[in-house]
Amino acid sequence: MNKVLLVIRREYLSRVKKRSFLLATLITPLIFPAIMGVFLWISFSDDPGEASLRIIEVVDENNEFFLESTDNFAFAYTGLDVDDAKELARHGARYGFLHIPKIDLQNPKGIVYYSEEIPSLTLIGNLEATLKRKIEEMRLYDSGIDPEVISALKTDVSVQSVTLGTSGTEAVSNASVNYAIGFVTGILIYTFIFVYGNQIMQGVIEEKSSRIIEIIISSLKPFQLMMEKIIGIGAVGLIQFLIWILLITVVSSVVMGYFGLQMPQQQILDAANPESHMLGSSMEMNQLLQILMGIDYPELVASFVFYFLGGYLLYGAFFAAIGAAVDSPSDAQQFMFPVTIPLIIAYLGLFIFVLDDPNSNMSFWLSIVPFTSPIAMMGRISYGVPFSELALSIGLLVLGFLFTTWLAGKIYRIGILVHGTKVGYRTLWKWFRAS
Repeated sequence: MNKVLLVIRREYLSRVKKRSFLLATLITPLIFPAIMGVFLWISFSDDPGEASLRIIEVVDENNEFFLESTDNFAFAYTGLDVDDAKELARHGARYGFLHIPKIDLQNPKGIVYYSEEIPSLTLIGNLEATLKRKIEEMRLYDSGIDPEVISALKTDVSVQSVTLGTSGTEAVSNASVNYAIGFVTGILIYTFIFVYGNQIMQGVIEEKSSRIIEIIISSLKPFQLMMEKIIGIGAVGLIQFLIWILLITVVSSVVMGYFGLQMPQQQILDAANPESHMLGSSMEMNQLLQILMGIDYPELVASFVFYFLGGYLLYGAFFAAIGAAVDSPSDAQQFMFPVTIPLIIAYLGLFIFVLDDPNSNMSFWLSIVPFTSPIAMMGRISYGVPFSELALSIGLLVLGFLFTTWLAGKIYRIGILVHGTKVGYRTLWKWFRAS
């Protein structure tokens, strides 16, 4: 047992003490707040005056279309003809030129926007939406209907979602919040498996190439060595991940505080404070607070930790076996494809099926099959999963981990000591049958 702990300790410290680990751990969390800070600085430093206002010349041959200016765009009606307006746009005196010829309200065609630059989708979309509303109003007037009457009849409907518990409890829910939780946790697990799985493979290849493994293996069984490497690197990844979360949260709070903004968590706490001025004016924030309070956080956190580690251990065994079978990272590419296919399926399934409809048959099977469940189940867990399905998924993931470890161990035992041999799938099958 002491030998096992020594190898795990060696595997852990050999990576934690590397300068690259320290730099990645400390610098990576600063990237996101830095990017956010740059965006905020640019947005806050924009001059709201005329320098940032883009003027669009309008030539309306109908004398019916008056477009209201916005914070970013102003519409000028100077009575120029089409050629003169084009010249203004061509030489930069106007940001663009909108030509509205005589049109048939029943079939409005021929409206053209001219500019030196290719216009953004947002600008064209806004112009189309504004002109569409104006044409609809004109058609209503021609039909003898007051558009104000139609506008008064329109109303917004908001349907609140309440989840009924088996014990008679009721909890306010929101699909957008559940979607966000499933999206973030699923992507985190997907990223973790790929990044640290590759580190396992690289570590095995390095030790195999340096022949250090031949010394270590005289004291430990190959299977023990494989598991210790997986556990050691997993511990490094988990510690690094926790540090990232802490640093990103702290630094982001400092950056947003510098610009006078608040983190979403602080906004929610302020809304929950009875003395807060936001309590009476922000019903949306109070509703969001009810939604967040309705989430089963112990189940969410426990499930994330389990699937976080379970998925890593399941795939980590395969990455270790691949590292043992080859002599260089370039040789490992042929074996990476079948291992990454289930991960890609889980990643795509998370967006296409699970987050769209967490209770569909496809979502169920993706969250049950061990090779896809670490990612897919986290997409479902915030929506609420029956205990029987969760227990089945956990049990199958444990069995899947034991199976992949047993399978990878049989390849690892032989491959870790083989050098200079071109390994293919037929060779792996021979090793599997021989061990």
